[in-house]
Amino acid sequence: MNEIGLKISNPQKHFTEVRVNSVKTEAEKKKLAEASKQFESLLTSMMLKSMSQTTEGMFGSESYGGDSFESIFHFEIANKMSEGKGLGIANMIYKNLTGEELPSNFNLGEIRIRPSSEIFNFKDQVRGMNAITPSSESINRVNRFESIIDDASRRFGVNKNLIKSVILAESAGREDAISSANAKGLMQIIDSTAEYLGVRNVWNPRENILGGTKYLAELLQKYNGNLQLALAGYNAGPGNVDKYNGIPPFSETRAYVSRVIGYLNHFESNL
Repeated sequence: MNEIGLKISNPQKHFTEVRVNSVKTEAEKKKLAEASKQFESLLTSMMLKSMSQTTEGMFGSESYGGDSFESIFHFEIANKMSEGKGLGIANMIYKNLTGEELPSNFNLGEIRIRPSSEIFNFKDQVRGMNAITPSSESINRVNRFESIIDDASRRFGVNKNLIKSVILAESAGREDAISSANAKGLMQIIDSTAEYLGVRNVWNPRENILGGTKYLAELLQKYNGNLQLALAGYNAGPGNVDKYNGIPPFSETRAYVSRVIGYLNHFESNL
């Protein structure tokens, strides 16, 4: 995927020419407010990325993991900017379609991530790939957290079998697992990502699974439902996926993507 360059000479031009005023119900207005804020957040993130490309990035070209942290920073700061008055773009879109001002108390942070199950069909993406059967011991360990996984699946719209597959690949269902890179718990969350996700106790199974699932949902949305890219981003960081325009050429990451999809195929084929 080629980088998108931004050149905005008159940011209001494209939002003042069309007025629909066909939105009537409160439910329709809420959906439009969400879409307007999310669009502004995305545009803000693109602008931040475009500006940082004029230098060697916020953390320098040689920093370890800097590209991953920079992507997270862009995403987070764009959301925070849009939660306030932002650039005014969301309000322009909303006003032109409803004739009203965007409610001042509308908070993008309160929006539940749109369920990926409403948009994406993983079965089409994994068809023809080999299934991997987990050990009975690891499945038993994962099944202890069934209720938490169900809750995370409903809350963030991620296929519960995908959550199980990531847990199996990350920790084999061991809540006390810790990696050489200091990733912790069932979904192997590093401290910086835990802070970004609002996970206070990474060793708590519920917090770990909810945080890891939220991050997985964000990656699925970032890559338009492309499961392999989302999994690669989970393992190697979205910055590396963007850098290589696909799954990074890391043997660990390629094996990880195949392993998670193999577990997912196992669960899906046994439904």
